[in-house]
Amino acid sequence: MVVQVTARTAGGSDAADDLSRGDDAMKRSSNVLNRLAGALAGAALLLAYPADAGESAPPAPRGTAAAPHKPATHRALKLSTKARERFRAAWGVDALKVSRVASGSLIRFDFRVTDPAQAAPLGDKTATPALYAPRAHAMLSVPVMDKVGPLRQTGTLKAGQEYWVTFSNKGNLVKSGDRVDVMIGRFHADGLMVE
Repeated sequence: MVVQVTARTAGGSDAADDLSRGDDAMKRSSNVLNRLAGALAGAALLLAYPADAGESAPPAPRGTAAAPHKPATHRALKLSTKARERFRAAWGVDALKVSRVASGSLIRFDFRVTDPAQAAPLGDKTATPALYAPRAHAMLSVPVMDKVGPLRQTGTLKAGQEYWVTFSNKGNLVKSGDRVDVMIGRFHADGLMVE
């Protein structure tokens, strides 16, 4: 706000002219300071945030190797001797293994048959296999391909042979290190760790 004073000074100059000239000089310096502050703020933002949000850190200089991939910190626990004996006696199978395959989009359950008569329910075509992951609260099923059919081995089982059943892990719900339960008909294997 500009205040006009109409009094004359002893030298004959108008005080209002002096005040308005001083106000103009202050406005100019204030505008310059505002522009400078805006430019500095803009430069600070540009330095703080890269132009492209997806831009990553600058590449490492030549001659230096990238940091190696850190391996998983968990170890897949093998079944105890007692558990292996129980599956061998009750179901005629051993070497139970659950692993992620195809970049994690499939979960594969492997088993070896020791007694084909006891393991018959695992090869039954009418039995519907399912894999339950308690951590993710997910029930995975066997994918069915148009020309191939279900991605599992069925039919007459032979002693000493390894067989597999593949489950669809769409959305990567089951991760390495998770404990899962495999159910095929009456067969249940609980608490198997995914490798």
